[in-house]
Formats: sequence, C-alpha cells, structure tokens
Amino acid sequence: MGYTFQFGTVLGYWPQFLEGAWLTVKLSAFAMTFGLAVGILCALARSYGPKPLAWAAAVYVEFIRNTPFLIQLYFVFFALPNAGIRLDPTKAALLAMTINLGAYSTEIVRAGLESIPAGQIEAGRALGLNRLQIIRFIVLLPAIKAVYPALTSQFILVLLGSSIVSAIAAEELTAFANTLNMQTFRSFEIYAIVTLIYIALAFGFRAVFAGVHAVLFPQRAG
Repeated sequence: MGYTFQFGTVLGYWPQFLEGAWLTVKLSAFAMTFGLAVGILCALARSYGPKPLAWAAAVYVEFIRNTPFLIQLYFVFFALPNAGIRLDPTKAALLAMTINLGAYSTEIVRAGLESIPAGQIEAGRALGLNRLQIIRFIVLLPAIKAVYPALTSQFILVLLGSSIVSAIAAEELTAFANTLNMQTFRSFEIYAIVTLIYIALAFGFRAVFAGVHAVLFPQRAG
C-alpha cells in the first residue's frame, strides 16, 4: 500500500511550529544560563568551599547524574505539589532542566578548575590579590575557557533533551508535534519537519556559542 506525502498540509501549521520552536529556544536558553550559574557555584563549592558545602554539592551532583531526567521532571511536576509547590508545565520544565544541567556542568567546570596550576594561584597571592579576585581573574575565566567546548556540547544536549518535557504537556516543539500527529496522522511529514527544525536550532546555538567564545576569549595576535 503506497503512502502519499502531504507536506503541504502539515506546513500549513507553520505558525504553531514556530511557536513551539520559540518556546524550545527560550526554555533551553534560560536552562543553559541558570544551569551554568548553578554549575559554577557548585564547582567552586566542591573545589574551594568548606567540607559541609562541598559534601552537599557532591551529593546533589551524584543524585542527579545517577537518575533519569524524566524521573526528575516527573518529581518536579507531580511530586512537588504534595509539598505545596505547584508549577505550571513550562516552569516545571525549566526548573527540572536547570537542576539537571547544573549537576553536569558542575563536573565540567570542576575539571576546568582543577586544571589551573597551583603556581598560578600562588602568583596571584604574591601580587596581593584576595581570594575572590584570585577565583574571578586567575581561576574561573581560564577554567571556563579550558572546558568551553565541553560546556557547549552539554548545552546542545540540553536543547535536544528539552523534547522530553513534552511528557508533562509543556508546549514546546515536540509537544506540538505530538498533538498535531494525533490530529492529522501525518507522522512522517510532522517528525521530518521537527527533525529539521531541531537541526537548525542546534546549528544556530553553536553559532551563538562560537560568537560568545570569540568575545570572551579573543585570539591574541602573534
């Protein structure tokens, strides 16, 4: 039995595709920003913080990295209301994505922190820099530069993994595609278009990351 492709019919829903893609972009961008902030703070806590703080950060990282993201998402959306914390699907998705990325970025950033030579830190102390200045200018920026490719790769995984939040009806790209598929039963056309959109978004984010790298870590002449 032949299959008749009807891309024209599916493309008629392009405003909804764009709306879903835009929500995917917003969710991913906010999760990347907040997740990186969490990762930096936890990495600093693990590397330079007091033992109780370092232990708490380690427990958080191991707990998140050893449980499925879908379970974390369900916990935020379905379990937290039992504790009086109710979030709509979009906010629950953002919180779960941030928590998940924070754990993975913690280990990436910590690897960068540990790559900084001890002599470099001692040189900062010899120059009279205080602890905060040493972390900011001598440790953190070089560490981020060293692990920037790994961080951006993790960010792309967050973008692609955002499709999972459709499980709680957060109306991003995949959720819209699933709804449209139930209405039209044009699975091939719908998911082919969604695949191309995700590829375009991934390349778009990579281009942004390349621009950020050029601004933060310019190549020195000579």
